[in-house]
Amino acid sequence: MRLPIERWLPRLFKLGFLLILCIGAWQCRNGWPVSANLMDLVPQAGNDAVRQLAEARIQEPLSRQVIALVAARPGADSAAPARRLAQRWTDSGLFSSVQMELAVDLAALRAQLAAGRLAMLPAADRRQLETDPASYAARRARELSDPFSSSGLVSVDQDWLGLTRRAEQALHPGGAVQYDIRTGTLQAEQAGRRWVLVRAETRGNAFDSNAPQRIATQLEQDRQALDADGAELLVAGGPLYAAAGRAQAVAESGWIGTGATIGIVLLLLLALRRARALLAFAPVAVGLLTGAVACVAVFGSIHLLTLVIGASLIGVAVDFPLHWLGKSYGMADWQAWPALRRVLPGLTISLAASLVGYIALAFTPFPALTQTAVFSAAGLLGAYACTVCQLPAWMRNWRPRPWQPLLRFAQAALSARERLASRRLVLWLGALALAAATVGGISRLGIQDDLRQWLSLPAPLVQQARQIGEITGFVPTSQFFLVRAPDTDELLRRQARISQALDGLVERGDLAAYSSLSQLVSPAADQQALGRSLAASAARPEVWKPLTDLGIPYEALRHELLAMAKLPPLSIDEALQGQQAERWRALWLGTHDGQAAGMVTLLGLRDASALDAVAQVAPDVTLVDRSGELNRMFAATRIEAAELKLLSYVVAAVLLLLTLGRAATWRILAVPLAATACSLAALGYLGQPLTLFSLFGLLLVSAIGVDYAIFMYERVAGAPASLVGILLSAATTLLSFGLLALSHTPALANFGLAVALGVAFSLLWAPWIRAPRTATQHPSFNN
Repeated sequence: MRLPIERWLPRLFKLGFLLILCIGAWQCRNGWPVSANLMDLVPQAGNDAVRQLAEARIQEPLSRQVIALVAARPGADSAAPARRLAQRWTDSGLFSSVQMELAVDLAALRAQLAAGRLAMLPAADRRQLETDPASYAARRARELSDPFSSSGLVSVDQDWLGLTRRAEQALHPGGAVQYDIRTGTLQAEQAGRRWVLVRAETRGNAFDSNAPQRIATQLEQDRQALDADGAELLVAGGPLYAAAGRAQAVAESGWIGTGATIGIVLLLLLALRRARALLAFAPVAVGLLTGAVACVAVFGSIHLLTLVIGASLIGVAVDFPLHWLGKSYGMADWQAWPALRRVLPGLTISLAASLVGYIALAFTPFPALTQTAVFSAAGLLGAYACTVCQLPAWMRNWRPRPWQPLLRFAQAALSARERLASRRLVLWLGALALAAATVGGISRLGIQDDLRQWLSLPAPLVQQARQIGEITGFVPTSQFFLVRAPDTDELLRRQARISQALDGLVERGDLAAYSSLSQLVSPAADQQALGRSLAASAARPEVWKPLTDLGIPYEALRHELLAMAKLPPLSIDEALQGQQAERWRALWLGTHDGQAAGMVTLLGLRDASALDAVAQVAPDVTLVDRSGELNRMFAATRIEAAELKLLSYVVAAVLLLLTLGRAATWRILAVPLAATACSLAALGYLGQPLTLFSLFGLLLVSAIGVDYAIFMYERVAGAPASLVGILLSAATTLLSFGLLALSHTPALANFGLAVALGVAFSLLWAPWIRAPRTATQHPSFNN
């Protein structure tokens, strides 16, 4: 007899599903809310607004900038191919700005150098002028004797002391890139070939738009066009990495989802031999949609990595209908609603046990895990609701046709288990051997976590980025120093002390170069002190004798020295105006809460171990090392994930005690515990490391093991029918997660392998559960 609630449940489900569809459509009003930015999956820098601003400044070029080097064929105009590339990029409309030729305003640059010749003077020259001006004068005299070493943007008669030339030299960015006056381009030479630099910026964040794929297509066309002219193109940038990651994620989610779907379709048709059995996919579709909508609602977007993992959720979400349909192997009078009522307690307990594991993950600090947890938990709730509320209404007055060989296989497996269980000595010896093998495998297990495991960039992209770094001499690093001070003068002094320490690393070859605001401008008080010192030296003609001996009128020198004291001090904001300051512009973070803040960035770092000591040379200096911090956080989170895993077992035990009793609790929990231990051992023997993602996989294994154990313990419709149900469930899960183990992304492959092993071991150990004599058993098969 059909209960009244069984009429209302399908209606309520349709109403709820319609609401989810509307929410999903609203979330996509401005395009697909899908992110490919890897930084969305790592913890942010707490509540420190200044540090968040600094990290955003560091991240922005990586996410928006495309850098290309173009080399013409031998004997051709070096700038012509780069000029054509720049024009193609401009015409494509994909970039907000394209820069190839530098339109240098020489008059403005001369004026800026003249106004800032005290502010921009290198620290060594400033010290020499203050403490030993005679030595500086002698050196300047030697320069003037050589016309090649004394030339500069500002003529000699306007800068007798050469201060603007020294400031001009200090503004040179270093590396192999040089400004070519003839073509107005930045060029670098390697192995006899000249490479011209072309830079462009996308119109938005490359990781949060659909532009990366169009940019990648455009660059492939550009490469073919340049190849036809004999030119060579090297290109790197965040949009290319985003396009590669997006393409890989879409491809993997596509073939994983398609492969799992085809396998499950064949399995359903084979096991139930009715086309309507394919409606078991409805909970999967509902689960995937619900998970995606929940993720976007909580996080604002869903990451491609989550979608790839979500594709594997197909094998778990289909478990609910499979356990229900699988009871047809033990119920000759199987009908949709009555069969659901019999399995509903087991389905509900299984859902609760699975949710415990996912909810535990939501408390980890890594968005990668919390986003996956939210997606999976919401997806399972959606799949459960569809199975319980809607699927029986579609299956009303329909019966599956069980495939009898599968039932006979289950009966034979259980009989074999009984025969083996009766041989106590063999059983104990096997258990001891298995325990020893498990301990041996776990002892081989290594622990490894690195952000690079979350990426699988194509080799050509990595190779081109490496070549660009070698040619230009610029290899950015993720580490930088965040410096704070009560005022801008003190900020510049602290950065100057850091610069002195970094100079030692550069001399040892552990660092290629660095960028600091103190290289561009000195403290205002120091500028004024130097001006007064130079003005005072105007009354000492003997100091400047090397210059007057060259024929320079002393009166001209005296006038220039006195003018120094009248120069207004140059502030950081003023020094950052103009093209000459582009290298340092992003380093100035402004004033926040009464403190001035700025960065010191590094290039070509070879030894990061010395950076901690550098950070100690001045107060309020923070070494920001995101990769190092994340690796340390990985270690802490592994411990936290293990604790959460134990907590999930405790919660699951409480649930089982309250619903099934003490006897059932230890029997059921033995299955996931044994499966987890065996999975860890298998990972050790396979040479796979224990990572955050494999720990996440083992949390899922715990839920799956509890699921299988509950159904084998309750034995609704008999032990063989229950075993058939978990066989079908395990097969679908292995299809999805087994395919995930083939992913090119190491973290995902490790996760998929851990789950696949755990499911296989859960399937192996679940049939060994002995139910109490009061448990419902199939009349033709006794425990």
